[in-house]
Amino acid sequence: MKKPISRMLARLRRHPVRAGAITIRLTSVPASTPAGATIYLASSGNNWTTDDPAYALTQVADGTYSLTLPPGTGTLEFKFCRGTWASIETDADNRALPNRHLLYTAQPQTLELQVLNWEDEGGAIPPRPHSASANVHILAESFIIPQLRRTRRVWLYLPPDYYDQPDRRYPVLYMQDGQNVFDQYTSFAGEWAVDETLNELHAAGRDLGGCLVVAVDNGGPRRLDEYSPWPNPRSRRGGEGEQYVQFLAETLKPYVDKHYRTRPEAASTGIMGSSMGALISLHAALRYPAVFGRVGVFSPAFWFAGQSLLAFVAQHPPRADTRFYFLSGTREGLTMVPLMAAVRDALLETGLPASQLSYQVLPDGQHAEWFWRREFAAAYAWLFKE
Repeated sequence: MKKPISRMLARLRRHPVRAGAITIRLTSVPASTPAGATIYLASSGNNWTTDDPAYALTQVADGTYSLTLPPGTGTLEFKFCRGTWASIETDADNRALPNRHLLYTAQPQTLELQVLNWEDEGGAIPPRPHSASANVHILAESFIIPQLRRTRRVWLYLPPDYYDQPDRRYPVLYMQDGQNVFDQYTSFAGEWAVDETLNELHAAGRDLGGCLVVAVDNGGPRRLDEYSPWPNPRSRRGGEGEQYVQFLAETLKPYVDKHYRTRPEAASTGIMGSSMGALISLHAALRYPAVFGRVGVFSPAFWFAGQSLLAFVAQHPPRADTRFYFLSGTREGLTMVPLMAAVRDALLETGLPASQLSYQVLPDGQHAEWFWRREFAAAYAWLFKE
């Protein structure tokens, strides 16, 4: 019998060896910080949620900000923000900062830190050069999402030999967070470099015949809403995922199949994402098993969906020929690997053959684009092998 995710989360937060609590004090914030702004800790401890009420700092009388974290183990990675990735902290020149780290110890600790800049308040950011390959195109700057009554930029990667092979049809991979897939100029914290990877595989004769990649930008402040069909009671976000996957399956895919030489069957149609993008990719494959037959699930934010996800898996078993590639690192918070294992087990309990699911947990893996970039080729090869 499967344990409720809510109970699992509670159990995972109770550690046999109790490390000391950590108090974080922000002794200085930028003068540009808006009056009354709430400062949050986005971290590996809350799956990088930028507006988690449980990780909101309290402003005290002397103008500083304080947050006491519950006891934990290992290393916590984190950044400060004002509720969105657009308002993340930056360095003195308003450039991106690496993640901060703290190590839990047996004794209580107090850390005194400073924020030098907010990205949206710190002045012009030195531009990063575009890095998308020549065979990456903008399919549409404002593709209509009728199910949500909004629009979105959609990217398209075509194999290097697409125009040289007029009779060939290709598989298609649909990816989330399109800003981060091809171009460092539009990325938040680095790109996946999917285009460079597939081009290199093609040059080496290892691209399995090639594929198209369709990448849909996330909705910025609507990202959490669109990437989960279930509202999260803690963050009060989510709930538009059903309409979003309906757009992918019933609007975007038919358009791509009509205008490009695709192999439209499920066995040649993949969907992939990371974090919340992984959650919605899994949901899409279970909601539309006759559409998406190859599923890449990288560092999934399964905690956001709670027990609803396990119930959905049980009620919507995948087809026996669907392939799943699960990937995470051991340095992605306490709940990442256990919850990913729980969903893997739930899929297998539906009757999915074990040979159809690859489950990878890597000791150096982190919740970061460099990790997903490095592992993309292996996932692609496994998902689309004949």
